[in-house]
Amino acid sequence: MTSRALDLLGAFDPEHRSLTLSELARRSGLPLATAHRLVGELHRWGALSRLASGEYVIGRRLWDLGLLAPVQSGLRQAASPFLHDLYGATLATVHLAVRDGCEVLYVDRLAGHVSVPVVSAVGSRLPLHATGVGKVLLAYAPEAVRAEAFGRLTRITPYTVTQPARLAEQLRRVRAEGYATTGEEMSLGACSVAVPVGGDSVVAALGIVVPDLRRDKARLVAALQVAARGIARTLASAE
Repeated sequence: MTSRALDLLGAFDPEHRSLTLSELARRSGLPLATAHRLVGELHRWGALSRLASGEYVIGRRLWDLGLLAPVQSGLRQAASPFLHDLYGATLATVHLAVRDGCEVLYVDRLAGHVSVPVVSAVGSRLPLHATGVGKVLLAYAPEAVRAEAFGRLTRITPYTVTQPARLAEQLRRVRAEGYATTGEEMSLGACSVAVPVGGDSVVAALGIVVPDLRRDKARLVAALQVAARGIARTLASAE
């Protein structure tokens, strides 16, 4: 029964944030009657909330539990003041992300003042090869992860890097120079620059999204590296 309830919760993803009962049943592979009973129990417990339209969304109680996860509570707490400092200095969208398999998991985000098309949200997952934070995390990932990621280089925009040799050279430069950049690879009109958090063991990536990097890249890299070092020191002192 637990696995069936988890199947229902797993029916939600960034493209399906609200679902009807019949959609929940179909996406979870459960009979409608079973889905109806389990959805009722999850709703009463607070794992699901019901909208006025009749659709269901993830409930507040699951969000509260999610905040207790170490990747949320420890990393986000350590990074929070540095993210706000970085945002205050740049007024750009700031991202904190970790690797989850072959995807980027965004654990925190501060939205910038400048209008830039940003597709990420806290809790969302995006491809490693098409994002600044993703390229940082991929550069320091185990070889098996890189091999898997190189086998799924999907094109998202006309500027997405899908050539394995070109991406491999970019990752080499990330390790040599200490930062990664993208130019409209995830969404048109958005460029990003990101740096690793941690020394020998990279635990996260910190990034900024702006309309153009040609003028301010050096300044943004310097600001990101100062913030990343501060986060790493805070995490080390908490161990």
